[in-house]
Amino acid sequence: MSLDLSKMPKLGFGLMRLPETDGRIDLKRVETMVDSYMKAGMNYFDTAYVYHNGRSEVAAREALVKRYPRESFMLVTKLPAWEIRQPSDIDRIFNEQLERAGVDYFDLYLLHSIEDGSNYETYEKYDCFNWGLEMKEEGKIRHLGFSYHGSPELLIEVLDKHPEVEFVQIQLNYLDRTNPVVRSQRLYEILHERNIPIIVMEPVRGGMLANMAPEIEAKFKAARPDDSVASWALRYVGSLPGVVTILSGMSTEEQMDDNVKTFTNFEPLSDEEYRIINEVTEEILSIPQIGCTACKYCVPGCPMKISIPDVFRTINTLRRYPDDWRAKNFYQGLTGRSGKAAECIACGQCEGVCPQHLPIIQLMQEASEILD
Repeated sequence: MSLDLSKMPKLGFGLMRLPETDGRIDLKRVETMVDSYMKAGMNYFDTAYVYHNGRSEVAAREALVKRYPRESFMLVTKLPAWEIRQPSDIDRIFNEQLERAGVDYFDLYLLHSIEDGSNYETYEKYDCFNWGLEMKEEGKIRHLGFSYHGSPELLIEVLDKHPEVEFVQIQLNYLDRTNPVVRSQRLYEILHERNIPIIVMEPVRGGMLANMAPEIEAKFKAARPDDSVASWALRYVGSLPGVVTILSGMSTEEQMDDNVKTFTNFEPLSDEEYRIINEVTEEILSIPQIGCTACKYCVPGCPMKISIPDVFRTINTLRRYPDDWRAKNFYQGLTGRSGKAAECIACGQCEGVCPQHLPIIQLMQEASEILD
């Protein structure tokens, strides 16, 4: 069964950053967001085994699966290489996902976070691509692909070895076009040249491209005063040929409404708007920032319970606004609930799972000097 691109909405609902209350997913709010999204004629929901410490797939069951006919939406999840230690783990994880989500099949299924090194080696060691094809034959998966955080060279190698792949999900936004680690422009070119459908993650870079310095935001507002800053980032990736769905990890009803507005009667970027984005990109890149996307893969395994993305968020804010007392107040409140940057024991667990390949241990030391 080839991937039917006509059924892919341009905006996908990423279930990685759902609203929480007292540390738990706020299902009522998620239901409201699901309803707004579905009412707009969109139906692509992306989750994973590890999102919200395993609770995201359950939230999909409660807010979506139990409330809408199965054929009315596309549900997508992922197999985590780092949870596989023996062949039986694959079926165990997959069956657990089916149970968590309350479904008999997944519309799209991804090998999660292929990158140079251990993850790809694990998928090859346990023959996960052929396993995925077997699940397709059994009707438990409709389309097989992978999400990608590796080098362009490895991407070519994987695609050459596995022509059965139907789509690839990559990190893509206007700021990462020339990022020497992400190299998203080259990844996009490789996939587009091969006519492989592209699903985009991190289009607003974990929210970084939704909230900027006032002088930068003013450039966008001067051109389109009624549109949000985030809409520019979404329209950038939405204007690229070959991009079929753009995931947004929406955390609030306001974000949902704004994103739905952007993709209702979608307008591709004009030449003048491309010029503005290029100008903004140069300005942003002139301000040194920690390239954290707040995926929170590093958080569950931290033995000191440090909320690493929030520490980096504080540092990035202070780099742009050195005198912003709110950032320091935020950090004080944060360390009342989690560990301080100074408490990092440099175990390296976080660096082993970071999709952005950040030198987290070094960055935590620098953060401690500033914040502690």
